[in-house]
Amino acid sequence: MILSISGVVLLGIIVFLFFRKDGLKASHALVCALFGFYLAGTAIAPSITAGGASLAGLLGGIKF
Repeated sequence: MILSISGVVLLGIIVFLFFRKDGLKASHALVCALFGFYLAGTAIAPSITAGGASLAGLLGGIKF
């Protein structure tokens, strides 16, 4: 659950930065949000979740 919440926060910050700096229109952000919402209900959603978890594990394993 923590991974999904922090992922949502991170993506929200990225969308906000795009909106403020790169000229992302509110309608574009709405379309992206709706796309993500409907994509979460498809058969590919578990693969996307597993890929996100794998990427988080990879990034979490990096030692500096």
